[in-house]
Amino acid sequence: MSFMQVLMIIIPSTLLWAAPLVFTALGGVFSERSGVVNIGLEGLMWVGAFTSIVFNLTFVHSLGEWTPWVALLVAMIAGTLFSLLHAVASITFRADHTVSGVAINLLASGLTLFLVKLIYNKGETDTIQQGFDKIDIPILKDIPLLGKLFFQNTYWTSFLAIVVAIIAWYVIYKTPFGLRLRSVGEHPMAADTMGINVTKMRYLGVMISGALGGIGGGIYAESISSNFSHATISGQGFMALAAMIFGKWHPLGAMGAALFFGFAQSLSIIGSSLPFLKTIPSVYLLIAPYVLTILALTGFIGRAEAPKADGVHYIKGSR
Repeated sequence: MSFMQVLMIIIPSTLLWAAPLVFTALGGVFSERSGVVNIGLEGLMWVGAFTSIVFNLTFVHSLGEWTPWVALLVAMIAGTLFSLLHAVASITFRADHTVSGVAINLLASGLTLFLVKLIYNKGETDTIQQGFDKIDIPILKDIPLLGKLFFQNTYWTSFLAIVVAIIAWYVIYKTPFGLRLRSVGEHPMAADTMGINVTKMRYLGVMISGALGGIGGGIYAESISSNFSHATISGQGFMALAAMIFGKWHPLGAMGAALFFGFAQSLSIIGSSLPFLKTIPSVYLLIAPYVLTILALTGFIGRAEAPKADGVHYIKGSR
């Protein structure tokens, strides 16, 4: 197997596994830039994955090839609504952000599995017939070298994730909305003095995280697992949280970290087909993504500092 053939296997697989992580990590960036710690990303992915699969199975005959895209939209709405639970608890009632996030994760997993059993009378859903298929992107696939590596045998969702990451960077760092969002995450008292509604901005940050987390879960379910069960998400939300921290709460940094973790996860799946990895026991490849996550979070690449007011409650008029 030539080096070019190896790259043609690794790159599309990396982009496939990274896409859900990119969306969910970006959601975490919006929430934590507003000052709300959100370790409930796992739960948001659970809700998005469940909603997208159930919607897909229910409406595939009427929506046809548009089903997975509409299912993503529904997953986004479901994630947004579910994230309101975290917003109300942590912002309005000033509950501990970490405790609220843990509660979101437990509630999401328990509720979705209960609904699966209730709807399908078994521990998992049926397999969807209309998911995100591999494609060759017209015109771009004919670019010498790059076309074969990035634009053949790939997925639209992978490129959508990259585009959304760039948009998120622009929104957070180049728009008045982004400035207000960052201000309430760094100095909420100063932002309040300047007339910025701290509570409103934090609610918006959490809701955006819910929308992106729901999309991330939907993409994972419809392009990788193709059904929903207790093992569908299996820690992807926590890996997205690690990507956000690894990327130092920056949209492009989070995207880069998600690509890195996507690469690690893809090796655990395609490693047996690569000549230089097929002799390595599969168990080592399976644990590699989590080992890399631990190394990233312990500062292997460099120390990451959260926004100054991240996790800090703000009461209007307090000093």
